[in-house]
Amino acid sequence: MILEKIIDMLKEQEVLDNTEITEDTTFEELDLDSLSIVDLTMSCEDEFDVQLDLENPPKTFGELVEIIKAQTGEED
Repeated sequence: MILEKIIDMLKEQEVLDNTEITEDTTFEELDLDSLSIVDLTMSCEDEFDVQLDLENPPKTFGELVEIIKAQTGEED
C-alpha cells in the first residue's frame, strides 16, 4: 500500500514511465534528478506525515517504505 502510493506520487510528478518498481529498486536506477528526489521527499512527508532525513536518504524504495512504516506504525 505504501509503495503503491509512492509510485502514484512519482507518476503525478511525471518522472516515472512504466518502469516496474519493487522494494529493491534504487532511486539511482530510475535516474531521478535531485529536484525529483526532493519533490518525492516532500510529497512523502505530506502524504504520510513523516520526517525524512535528506542528509542520509534511503537508497531503495524498500528502505523508504520501512522508514515511513516505522514513523507511522502503518502496516503495508
